[in-house]
Amino acid sequence: MYQVLYRKYRPKVFSDVYGQDHVTSTLQNEIKNNRISHAYLFTGSRGTGKTTCAKILAKAINCPNSHDGEPCNECEICRAIENGSINDVVEIDAASNRKVDDIRELRDSTNYTPSTAKYRVFIIDEVHMLTPEAFNALLKTLEEPPEHVIFILATTDIHKVIPTIRSRCQRFDFKRIQPETMAIRLQQVSAQEGLTLEEDAAVLIARIADGALRDGLSILDQCASRSKSITPQLVSEVSGLAGKETLYQLSDCITHGQSSEAMEIISELYQNSYDMEQLCVEMINHFRNLLVMKTVRKSRPLMICTDDEYERIAAMAEDYTLENVIYSLDLFQDTLVKIKGGAAARIELEMALIKLCEPKLERSESALLDRLAKVERAIKTGAAALQQVPAVPQTAAVSSPSTAETPSVPSKPEPPKPEPVIPAQEKTAPPEEDLPPFDMDGVKEKTPKAPAPEPVLPSPEEPLPPTSVTTPPLQQSVTVPQQETTVTGRLPFTQWGDFIDEIKKSDISLFSVLNGAKAYVEGDRFFVDSPNKSLSDFIKIENRARTIKQALLAVTGKPYRLFIVKHDSTDQPKRDPLEDLIRNAGGRMNIDVK
Repeated sequence: MYQVLYRKYRPKVFSDVYGQDHVTSTLQNEIKNNRISHAYLFTGSRGTGKTTCAKILAKAINCPNSHDGEPCNECEICRAIENGSINDVVEIDAASNRKVDDIRELRDSTNYTPSTAKYRVFIIDEVHMLTPEAFNALLKTLEEPPEHVIFILATTDIHKVIPTIRSRCQRFDFKRIQPETMAIRLQQVSAQEGLTLEEDAAVLIARIADGALRDGLSILDQCASRSKSITPQLVSEVSGLAGKETLYQLSDCITHGQSSEAMEIISELYQNSYDMEQLCVEMINHFRNLLVMKTVRKSRPLMICTDDEYERIAAMAEDYTLENVIYSLDLFQDTLVKIKGGAAARIELEMALIKLCEPKLERSESALLDRLAKVERAIKTGAAALQQVPAVPQTAAVSSPSTAETPSVPSKPEPPKPEPVIPAQEKTAPPEEDLPPFDMDGVKEKTPKAPAPEPVLPSPEEPLPPTSVTTPPLQQSVTVPQQETTVTGRLPFTQWGDFIDEIKKSDISLFSVLNGAKAYVEGDRFFVDSPNKSLSDFIKIENRARTIKQALLAVTGKPYRLFIVKHDSTDQPKRDPLEDLIRNAGGRMNIDVK
């Protein structure tokens, strides 16, 4: 009869136990120094070696040929304990023998001396399943057993063992076996079985086993039934997991808001019989890796993945904000709870992915914070990208020093006057060190080179200060068509948040006036749309025009000409509901959020 791998390769000595050196070394020293306790309590998660170490301990304390605390596994007693034919070592399952009468019977049997071995050993597995009455019946015997009796208790839930029992035992905590350690053991078993196990496949098995070597050997056994060459794809198919590529595809769908593609991926996985609950667990682990990548400087030791996979996760983490990762983790955790509660796994997972791909569908506080974080990140990323691009002067052939810029937008309609036609080839590009011109209400200002002080905005009767570029006389105000004073055709200025922060650093009063306004851009023209009717006059005071232009240059890296948008009393711009929400939340970002 075929023997499964986890039974075939079950450790027979302490040195064969992987990942529990802190336990095995202590037990060996106790045996060598004849300091054996009357009661032991082994606790830890499943598949970490609790029952295995209990049987090795039972052999080691009874073996007549014990050496360095290890049993010989050759004598009659060792072989009898190994095959379970000796009466002096009793293994009890507390899950099925949990009543007080079962413990009373065990307590009575402790009075009998061992027939073959030196000690009578009682191994009680899953001891936390005993009833309170059974625990109380065991207390006195556990505290003062006969000299020939040793108790070894094993449990996966130490908190359910009453304190009076815990205090009477030597406690040993078994840790989850590290993936690197488990992968080495899987490679050794594969070599002895004549299997070819790829390194990535061994790491994947270790990750799925979650620290339980028994589970890892069981998965390896299943893979060996399919093929002698075990790859990560085979492990994924056998264990019912979605491959890593699928996780990356779903993450890309979330990043780019591709809900349709995400639904197609889920449909394909469902048709291939992938476990939707396990897929949800895999997404949680995947976003946990992103969380570690975003928060821990040295994140490699905390992540269970290959080196190539680590680099790919690092690249993907750049597309996420920390708020987005935490929101996604919360949503997948809630989805997993609903699935375990009996909800349809596929439907719940599809709903979670659609909420992540379409943030507008989710109205929770965490979802709104995630959307605002995306906006701030987009603003800062865009500003940083623009600052890396050098300012390019306007492309125009210089043929005459007496030419000027295009006429500005007036603030008051006046009788139109003919405007001189300026050929394109006669325009002169402003020098790079000059700040961009400022146009407002039919008044034009040309800023001199730094570090010359900013001139006061001239009136039509005052001449302009001399600059390196000769400008024509100021033109009279002209009537502007209605479309010149509306926002039609202009793009929202998406870097308003950083711009208003720059203003706040240099001029708090200007910040107060501009706060609550919005802006648009059209080419090299910057339009301020504010409900404050005094904004036009306020900007003319002192050097506030220069402050605005310097803030724009610092944020965007390019020069703009400034205009004030005029509105009729009946022409009020409409606001997006989310824009009002953002205004109420922070009062600093007036942009459309996806």
